[in-house]
Amino acid sequence: MPPFTKGGTSPIPERTQSAWPAASKTVGSRPRPDANGKTIRTKTARHGSGLRYRARYFAPDGKRKSKSFADGQKRLAEQWLSSISADVARGQYIDPNAARTTFQEFAERWLASQSGDPNTKASMQSQLKLHAFPRIGTRPLGSFQPSHIREFVTQLEASGMSGSYARVIFSNVRAILSAAVEDGCLPRNPCNSRTVTLPEMGARRVVPWSPERVFAVHAALVERFQPMVDVGAGCGLRQGEILGLSVEELDFDNATLHVVQQLKLSLSQPVFAPPKGGKLRDVPLPDPVADALKAHMKLFPPVEIMLPWMRAGGPPVTKRLLFTGPLGGHVWRTSLNEDHWKPALAKVGVIPTAKSRGARRRARTRDARPEALLRLGAAGRRREHQGRQRVPGPLGSGAHAEGLRPPDAEQPRPRTAGSRQGPEAGRLSALRAQRGPRTRKCP
Repeated sequence: MPPFTKGGTSPIPERTQSAWPAASKTVGSRPRPDANGKTIRTKTARHGSGLRYRARYFAPDGKRKSKSFADGQKRLAEQWLSSISADVARGQYIDPNAARTTFQEFAERWLASQSGDPNTKASMQSQLKLHAFPRIGTRPLGSFQPSHIREFVTQLEASGMSGSYARVIFSNVRAILSAAVEDGCLPRNPCNSRTVTLPEMGARRVVPWSPERVFAVHAALVERFQPMVDVGAGCGLRQGEILGLSVEELDFDNATLHVVQQLKLSLSQPVFAPPKGGKLRDVPLPDPVADALKAHMKLFPPVEIMLPWMRAGGPPVTKRLLFTGPLGGHVWRTSLNEDHWKPALAKVGVIPTAKSRGARRRARTRDARPEALLRLGAAGRRREHQGRQRVPGPLGSGAHAEGLRPPDAEQPRPRTAGSRQGPEAGRLSALRAQRGPRTRKCP
């Protein structure tokens, strides 16, 4: 069978409707019968202009595809058709339409099809949006070369991010391009080229804490949370594993601690989940740590907590947690870090002194006050203010401008020196750790 079949706009003969490629001359002439009844071809108005040859072939999925060529390019069409046929036979066929898909379009579809931990999916989406899409998001998949990936790695290193974080972003891009190769969007993954090197990690040496520092941080915490330092330093548990530690995991007779779960947030919802990386393990339980946990359980009895497993809406699981808040609920990691852990580290000198959440909120209010006063002054030129004036804008509809209160207005009650000091302050911060982060509606 010849590689090309002439037939004008008539359909391809039945014998060409197979896996063998065929092409037809399609535009520029029209068949009609002459005076003797013989079919002849006459030129049309489109003769000699536009695309004249159409090369047709069957893709591996069974769909017939085609590409058109201009007049005088019959040999070029034949060469292209032969190349496509060879790629199909070798299993190296790349769909031209799929190759034109941009990296961002394919990555978004790939992310939508991923299953597993919602936190991992959300983290990958954020990393790609911030660091990959602005640099390579608009590039078509079929145009990727190792040089583009080398340039991308150089840009990541020049951005100032840590080497470990840059490697995480690089691994996400490599996984997406590997999926594109499997879907037939590009022939090979440029990230696997021998000329592409991973982002530099940089020299970093882990220095364990001295016993003096461990004891100092232990003493700086409130009594309810002090055994967390014992478990972390004596057993090597992560923070989520400590917060999810239950009575069932303690084997005092064999001096063993079974690490089988952690307490974490899945899309801002608390859940029980396996340890990071699914690393279930047994660790030795030293006698001092066991004694500290026994004393803690006498002062603060374990509480049964029921939370979903793995993700919000998952099957409920009930555990008797060792570390709970004053109201009997689980401990929120954000509140624990802000109200207890970071202040303790700052007190010992591990980190710089950090402002409390209340101090940061007051600082934001002071920054917003000049703008609010300017808005209030502009409003005062339009109308007369009477009584206690509410300030529009960043301070909210319930805020009031200081210094603009009429003389006969009621003065605020002064705060006593000991209103937020002593044991009361510790109790309030512990309650915040139990209650968890709060959100406030913006006006």
